Amino acid sequence: MSQTPDSVVRTYIQQHRAAFLDDLAEWLRIPSVSAQPEHAPDVRRSADWLAAKLSETGFPTAEVWPTPGAPAVFAEWPCDDPQAPTVLVYGHHDVQPAAREDGWDSEPFEPVLRENRLYARGAADDKGQVFFHTLGVRAHLAATGRTTPAVHLKLLIEGEEESGSPHFRALVEQQAERLAADAVIVSDTGMWSEDTPTVCTGMRGLAECEIRLYGPDQDIHSGSFGGAVPNPATAAARLVAALHDEHGRVAIPGFYDGVVELTDRERELLAELPFDERQWLRTAKSYATEGEAGYTTLERIWARPTAEVNGIGGGYQGPGSKTIVPSSAVMKLSFRLVAGQDPGQVEKAVRAWAEQQVPPGIRCDITFSGATRPCLTPLDHPALRSVTRAMGRAFEKPVRFTREGGSGPAADLQDVLGAPVLFLGISVPSDGWHAPNEKVELDLLLKGVETTAYLWGDLAENWRHVP
Repeated sequence: MSQTPDSVVRTYIQQHRAAFLDDLAEWLRIPSVSAQPEHAPDVRRSADWLAAKLSETGFPTAEVWPTPGAPAVFAEWPCDDPQAPTVLVYGHHDVQPAAREDGWDSEPFEPVLRENRLYARGAADDKGQVFFHTLGVRAHLAATGRTTPAVHLKLLIEGEEESGSPHFRALVEQQAERLAADAVIVSDTGMWSEDTPTVCTGMRGLAECEIRLYGPDQDIHSGSFGGAVPNPATAAARLVAALHDEHGRVAIPGFYDGVVELTDRERELLAELPFDERQWLRTAKSYATEGEAGYTTLERIWARPTAEVNGIGGGYQGPGSKTIVPSSAVMKLSFRLVAGQDPGQVEKAVRAWAEQQVPPGIRCDITFSGATRPCLTPLDHPALRSVTRAMGRAFEKPVRFTREGGSGPAADLQDVLGAPVLFLGISVPSDGWHAPNEKVELDLLLKGVETTAYLWGDLAENWRHVP
């Protein structure tokens, strides 16, 4: 009996499973911690290792791209069909700091297999999820008899994601012609749970600012001057109190301009997820939910813009009392943005609002740091349908949809390249990203391999490139 394409893929993966895991373990042993200068040579070694392995996999082009910080890796494998779509896969090869004394049960950079799980720093975030693309493309070729992928396949694997991607956008702008793609696949995300395969359809953007309020030129006596001069700490408290209205909405005029609202279908799909709010609160170490009225908890953290006070201070903070009117106060605010919002416009709105709120006699100094744009893939996008079908074939289960409440550099790819961003990840919440004993579930890792083996053919068949 002849094998089906799916059985060929699964057989190929099982035959090459051991070598795949050996290679991944070798890569995980490289402590590519981008945040620690002493590991800069290791980050470079990680990039060199990956470029060599991609060449060994079959990519005709595999290069290490230097940046003013840590290097990235670029690889390309053209399709023999010039009309095939071009897909760019994004991930990162740097990892978070880790040491045995942080609470690890084993050395973080010496991979350990226990109960069909691979424990090591980077196993899930993000080396494991980057590496499954190597075996996936080989399984794709084995099942189809092709000598090139069914799409023009490119990879960009960053080396500074865990350090805030300070040079990433400049790199993308500099290399925009070589990175040009019809779609971007981000493999730096996860699924709802082991039993519920999901595809993320969007990630929020981010704008951050520090607001400093200045009053008297120095701290002054509250008995001699209090009640008769403006107090920066009081002004800061009033400013923070004015940030939201009584319904939990951000009260900054113009803040919601352009927001893409959830459709009824999207709300139905989010409601289908097996969400346990009490368990979620326990994970958050909190005791009650709060937020914008009219939206569920998942809708608030995934699909609605927010304003958070990250810190506030001013005046005397030591033991006992010091009866003063402080000379200054400070607030740190962050704004999570959703599709349709522009970080630059939000900055203008925040500046105008803050300056209007501050009373006479108080000087306001606002500093915004780098911003990240939001990204959202419509549910009816043909590339998203391909991702969903490929994952459904691999997991043999219905695939649901999520969003990410956080922010990441993937939006720079969408912004600079003008390509839709899609998310393909197999990590689950228990994998412990950034935590001691980070791990990846091997069954899920191989499902990621299988998904990519199906994905390239599905994209080529159902989404032809339009010049």
